Amino acid sequence: MAKKLPARPNLEHLRGQAKTRLTALRKRNARARLADAQLAVARECGFSSWPALTRHVEQLRALEGEWRFASLEIEGSPVPSGALAHSRILIDGDRFRSESPEGTFDGVFTIDVEATPPHIDIEFVDGPESGNWSYGVYELKGDTLTFCLGLVGSSRPGSFATSPGSGHALERLRRTSAARPEGVTGGTPQPAPPAATGGPVDPSTFDVPMTPLLRRLEGQWSAVELAMDGQPMPAEWLSYGSRTATGNEMKVVFGGQTMVHAKVRVDEGKTPLAVDYLNLSGRGKGRVSLGIMEWIGDEVRFLMAPPGEPRPSGFDATGKGTFSRWRKQP
Repeated sequence: MAKKLPARPNLEHLRGQAKTRLTALRKRNARARLADAQLAVARECGFSSWPALTRHVEQLRALEGEWRFASLEIEGSPVPSGALAHSRILIDGDRFRSESPEGTFDGVFTIDVEATPPHIDIEFVDGPESGNWSYGVYELKGDTLTFCLGLVGSSRPGSFATSPGSGHALERLRRTSAARPEGVTGGTPQPAPPAATGGPVDPSTFDVPMTPLLRRLEGQWSAVELAMDGQPMPAEWLSYGSRTATGNEMKVVFGGQTMVHAKVRVDEGKTPLAVDYLNLSGRGKGRVSLGIMEWIGDEVRFLMAPPGEPRPSGFDATGKGTFSRWRKQP
């Protein structure tokens, strides 16, 4: 049964609804009990019983506040504490905002407190992962909160542990404020951007033959520099980014999250080289991003416009779009 609760449910308000319902029930049946009214309210909210509803609401309110990272482990690899100093998670009801140097993510979540351990399903509404979901488990002990989450596209973990290739991240958080955070709305769903060409994209146009340039782009690359809409990523986060290409399909991943997954085609007759991405995931799925690329010795750099925006005419890391520079790993 789908849950039908307001974003920030209030147990006292729900109790008031039950008392109002009881008054109406007693007009038809003098023997009606408060438990009958509570059960009716619970079922209207999508819960099998009043105790299940109250446990859910109490847990949501217990999760509220500002949380800072005590530790983060991604696929078995710990992230140095210095890289977590500027990251935090804000929770208000079933809305959240995650702020870090790699980007700001807004969204909503649902919890299942009846599961062991409790489950959490996260929907990213705004930010680089908009339109994607993550599934995990959590544990709350006072002001300590632990998540084990499947990275986007991965399965729900069964325990609080990660390992190489698991697709899981383990987050340990400490609450720094129990006050209701301001401005946490869960984000605003954005309409899909228009296709860059103004019409439907034929995916077969990205089934291109391999060229020496595309073969040179294959393999795994380390991030040297990255800026989104003119905002540079802090240097300490760059080591957690990678660009991997097989054939003409590539992924850019930061901190375990897939930022770009696309098929690539390159027009080598243009200066600088014209590169097109057919986005395979995220809010831009099925849309084309236009950009430029350039070799600088053994490094390569890209400047990609958002889907639907015109191709950049030159490299300007301070303007709109995503600028990145990469060095191939041995």
